[in-house]
Amino acid sequence: MKLIADCGSTKIHWCLLARDKVVREFFTTGINAVMLTGDEIYARLADELAPQLLADDDIRSIYFYGAGCISPEVCGNVAEALKRVIPSADEIDVNTDLLAAARALCGHEPGIACIMGTGSNSCYYDGTQIVQNVSPLGFILGDEGSGAVLGKLFMGDVLKKQLPADLTEKFLTEYGLDRLTVIRRVYKEPGANRFLASVVPFLSANIDQPQIHRLVVNAFGEFFKRNIAQYPDWQSRPVHFIGSVAYYFRSVLEQAATRVGCTVGTVIQSPMPGLIEYHKAN
Repeated sequence: MKLIADCGSTKIHWCLLARDKVVREFFTTGINAVMLTGDEIYARLADELAPQLLADDDIRSIYFYGAGCISPEVCGNVAEALKRVIPSADEIDVNTDLLAAARALCGHEPGIACIMGTGSNSCYYDGTQIVQNVSPLGFILGDEGSGAVLGKLFMGDVLKKQLPADLTEKFLTEYGLDRLTVIRRVYKEPGANRFLASVVPFLSANIDQPQIHRLVVNAFGEFFKRNIAQYPDWQSRPVHFIGSVAYYFRSVLEQAATRVGCTVGTVIQSPMPGLIEYHKAN
């Protein structure tokens, strides 16, 4: 039996496969492995994963894709914690969420795979592993096109009065915000990236407003120019995306791609269906 995990900071999506058929899927609280010690990861998995497993779940292989799994040390901590919870596992493979995106989007074929949600990331994938990655750098220095950056640009326009007064008032009223609250949430409280990304539904609902459409399409254009243009054959092969921002703004994403001379390929919200298909074949 195989256990697949798609782990984000908010939740972990688990799937059990037996003879290439889905046995069941379930969710537990997310973890960012780079922020926790090995013992803390184990405690979280023991509390939430172990109760979801049955006595006859003969798990031999675990494929864990996680936020923060960015170094051998961190991946080792996760693997050790999983082995303590599931001692029957002979194979434990821990990788980044970017590899999950690549395998879900491209399967066993080479391609350019991207994440575009709260943050953004991209890679060139050879059909098995990531062979090139332009560092995303986070929402302050990079993360072009992400929900956090869209929110940063939009809130900057709101506070600097770059938008029509009625649109600004509509946003501030709908979100219960004022200038001081925005500044406090961005500069003094944790989770600024998630706070900034929380405005994405407003942008989506008002994408027909010229100022919002221009902001979004330009942000996506920066993603292509500063990231995708560094990969081989980027204008001659489709660029694939995973994540809620790409999914809900697909038409604008395609407009931005056309402007720089590339093509958007597959766009999906979640990697799990693609990961299931990938690991059925492995």
